Amino acid sequence: METFSHLESEVRSYCRGWPTLFDKARGSHVYDDSGRDYLDFFAGAGSLNYGHNNPRLKAALLDYLSGDSVVHSLDAYTVAKRDFLTTFEEVILKPRGLDYKVQFPGPAGNNAVEAALKLARKITGRETIVSFTNGFHGMTLGALAVTGNSMKRGGAGVPLNHAATMPFDNYMDGKTPDFLWLRSLLEDSGSGLDKPAAVIVETVQGEGGINVASTKWLRGLAELCQEYDILLIVDDIQMGCGRTGPFFSFEEAGIVPDIVTLSKSISGYGLPLALTLFKRELDVWEPGEHNGTFRGFNPAFVTGTVALNAYWRDEVFQKETLAKGDLVGERLGAIADEHAEAGVSTRGRGMARGLVLPNEGEAKQVCAEAFERGLLMETSGPQDEVAKLLPPLTTSVAELEEGLEILAESVRAAVKTPQPA
Repeated sequence: METFSHLESEVRSYCRGWPTLFDKARGSHVYDDSGRDYLDFFAGAGSLNYGHNNPRLKAALLDYLSGDSVVHSLDAYTVAKRDFLTTFEEVILKPRGLDYKVQFPGPAGNNAVEAALKLARKITGRETIVSFTNGFHGMTLGALAVTGNSMKRGGAGVPLNHAATMPFDNYMDGKTPDFLWLRSLLEDSGSGLDKPAAVIVETVQGEGGINVASTKWLRGLAELCQEYDILLIVDDIQMGCGRTGPFFSFEEAGIVPDIVTLSKSISGYGLPLALTLFKRELDVWEPGEHNGTFRGFNPAFVTGTVALNAYWRDEVFQKETLAKGDLVGERLGAIADEHAEAGVSTRGRGMARGLVLPNEGEAKQVCAEAFERGLLMETSGPQDEVAKLLPPLTTSVAELEEGLEILAESVRAAVKTPQPA
């Protein structure tokens, strides 16, 4: 590891929890240079919903590259882009009654968020964006301004303005619909809140601790935005592409956001790709007004198209994901019950799940114990208090059972149950 400590910046993070040299990966497994097998419940932070080196996607990618097809094209028209767009409309948009235009803003999720925020301000002529407690939307300045984590915000080094933070669902007393606080500020001309251009929200806060917004709360928020002519942006970068079951995480709530951001698993293969989707009437961009050199990576179009065709032409994959999510939730519930006296609990929806360990450092210790036993996990939440599970959606039931047993052993090793007085 000397090469990395000598040359790579101290900003590196995941490698500190996984001190080994990874070499190969297949499906739900990653192998280090000694050949040791690790079961992956991280999936590239949700970028590998279809597993590592998915054979169907890999075959299409190799064929594309071996044929000297276009790799880099800025936003020029290419066969790969045409095929992706037509498939995305046919397989995803039309069956859901969504008439979205598609923007390729750059290679990563934060690019999609920056484009969404800029577009909302351009459309409305307003500056303020409302975001929510414990939300996370990226590490560039605009995205950081609508991110809650104080450590990440502090890294900006400049004021993060033109944003207002509101309580996420169940952040307050668990009884009052928390968006009513936003309503009261909008209704009161003395509240000091400028009328927002948009509201940006995750239906399940991944980095914020697997906090799940109820369908009732999401519908109420959408209705409030419509009432006050505020654009609704759903950040589906980590929870989209089937992570919660449906392709879009907001489908269960029956809402239609004005703008949607997608990235991570939209390429299906871990290749960089991001989309900003918006209602057709909101496409007010001038040519070249928002652009970037890598805003449409053709190999990612190829693998993304194959993923859409392979997994989303019917409801089989969605139903399998929901069933697996129920299994994971049930097993996590059993672990929490075993350690109820220590305050352990669970959160989540679909295949985005979390085990909440309230004592300082316990979740990190659980993940460290899991790593030693051959399971890759990460923490999330403002205090790193949640052991987070994001397995590939293609993980088999047997692999899920194996990983959850490793997790149960890791919790037993890490959690200290209070002794009776």
